[in-house]
Amino acid sequence: MNQIEDLVAAYRILAEHQVIDGYGHVSVRSAKNPNRYFLAGHIAPELVREEHIIEYDLDSNPQDANGRESVRERFIHGEIFKTRPEVMSVVHTHSQSVVPFSITTATLKPIFHMAAFIGHGVPNWDIADAQQGTDMLVKTPYLGAHLAKFVADKPAALLRGHGAVVVGESLARSVGRSIYLEMSAKMQIQAQLLAGVGGKLLTLHDSEIAASVPAQNYNRAWPMWRARALAQVAAEKTLRDYL
Repeated sequence: MNQIEDLVAAYRILAEHQVIDGYGHVSVRSAKNPNRYFLAGHIAPELVREEHIIEYDLDSNPQDANGRESVRERFIHGEIFKTRPEVMSVVHTHSQSVVPFSITTATLKPIFHMAAFIGHGVPNWDIADAQQGTDMLVKTPYLGAHLAKFVADKPAALLRGHGAVVVGESLARSVGRSIYLEMSAKMQIQAQLLAGVGGKLLTLHDSEIAASVPAQNYNRAWPMWRARALAQVAAEKTLRDYL
């Protein structure tokens, strides 16, 4: 297993699915040292290559930055890894269909089997509850710890006016959840338009959620997504070498 290669693929996959834009990021806990994690430096996700990946401790201090700039919101990752030892990957998105749920009283519901994890709860974190007058970025240990405490044992959380954070017990799970969270949010908006104001949505039953989530690792989709992303990386390298 090449964690760095997989992480590069994860960045490309999330960018391809338009789940993260030029400012989103994804991390993976080190398989060799659970008190370390990997995250790309300050670069657009669809441009990430292996040389852009930086190792951090759980206080989000780079172990060997080698002149590379760190992303300011790395504390989202480090503080969640501290509080959730079972979590192996964290994604921070600016998912377009998800953001509207962060600024309204509408709540995300488990309407789609591929996003059954929503049934375990996706709470809405307001950065103003932690600190007034911020630029909305989680760029200090304090804000990261406040968010991590709020996420608690949930699979994801919304960030008011900002986006979402998604966690997984594997990189494939966090990536898959991020993609299907966006898809489910978009479909929920469409379904509510069809149902009309106050119309009822037929959400997944608790027993269906319990039956779906444990085995939902997106292991069929991950190899396909990964191969496509790494083929793009290889094509870019060939072009650079040629030029």
